[in-house]
Amino acid sequence: MTLALGYANKARCTGPEFNEWGRSGPDYQMRSYRDVCYSDVQNLWVGRDIDRHVFPYVHGGIDPDGSLWGGVVEYPVLTGVLMWLGALFVDTDAGFLLSSALLMAPFGLAVAWWLGRLSRWRALLWALGPPLVLYAFHNWDLPVVASAVAAVYVMHRWRAPLARRSTVAAVLLGLGFALKVYPAIFVLPLALHVFTEGGRDWRGAVRVAGAAAGTAVLVNVPFALAGFQGWAASFEFQSRRQVDISTNSVWYWGFRHWTGDDGFQDAMGIISPGLVLASFAIACWVGWLRYEKTGSYPWVQVSAAMLCGFLLLHKVHSPQYTLWLLPFFVLVQVRWGWIAAYFAADFAMCTGIFRWLHLNNAGEPSGVHDGFAAQALMIGVWGRAALLVGLFVAFLATRTTIDDREDTPAPSPAPEGTRVTG
Repeated sequence: MTLALGYANKARCTGPEFNEWGRSGPDYQMRSYRDVCYSDVQNLWVGRDIDRHVFPYVHGGIDPDGSLWGGVVEYPVLTGVLMWLGALFVDTDAGFLLSSALLMAPFGLAVAWWLGRLSRWRALLWALGPPLVLYAFHNWDLPVVASAVAAVYVMHRWRAPLARRSTVAAVLLGLGFALKVYPAIFVLPLALHVFTEGGRDWRGAVRVAGAAAGTAVLVNVPFALAGFQGWAASFEFQSRRQVDISTNSVWYWGFRHWTGDDGFQDAMGIISPGLVLASFAIACWVGWLRYEKTGSYPWVQVSAAMLCGFLLLHKVHSPQYTLWLLPFFVLVQVRWGWIAAYFAADFAMCTGIFRWLHLNNAGEPSGVHDGFAAQALMIGVWGRAALLVGLFVAFLATRTTIDDREDTPAPSPAPEGTRVTG
């Protein structure tokens, strides 16, 4: 039901007319912002050769001005293939939205099922949460969320030795990297978990890292060999992205008057990733302190905190990233107030940014003192930022919702003389 509502919300922007490129009309751009029904899925139908059914990466590249051509899209290779599959049998952006929704919906259903098996009724936060209506088909994020949740499910519900479970989970995270990159950050806490659960098992930790990296390499190598220029162009596109309105991050809203300065953009290319890595290190360190007290490394909580650091400090933020965080509201015992507040701030930012863009494009007053759009946007941007800081701490301070389940796999036998942890 929620996925159907999500599709209906985005389908408001399609048709009723179509031009020679299959683009909806009339006034597609104005309607998509004004009516808050914009989606990247529909928007990218034109401009990436998706409408021409060009197989991605193999024949394309990137121009000096940053424009992609020849079927290259700005996402990792498995997402590019999903986009190509969604466009195979359609010739309008409306058809592309529908076929993409049908392609991605099973991943959303799988996430609901896995979360239900992990945390029972709390999975309704995913299944009935407002973010699924707002973002299920905003971009191609349901498959990558599925890869991350599947890794947690394998680790905590598959009855197999730790070595096998952790290897399969690492492979799933490697597939996630080939979809949207972010699941790769969970490999480090997973490796630390295996290291500590196995009694300082260096080999197990290295096996996790190797399985994830090897999977990512195996998926990417065929594309790199078939068309290195096109394959590399997707990474180059992301590395070139500057702090501007399209990134919608705290760096833009906090320093938007400086964004035209090349020196500022160069500095952000260092400051933003540096702070993201620092937040990762802090989360892993706090997780280690908890391990020393409890005897178990909290890899799920640490992963959740690392994601908060990324969402707050990365120079690019897209509205649908809320889907990345939503499963952790299910899996970690954070207070309901945090969740309700985040949903409210997220809704304010989602509606505010598109209404604000509409006013800007129409040349109408769009300042904070001019109306609700800018006010909602600022509430959303800074409210979300404050909540991510608080959630970073809250995630690290609490337990998962799967700790007390009776069907949690028993720990693997440890060598004699080592500590068996819970």
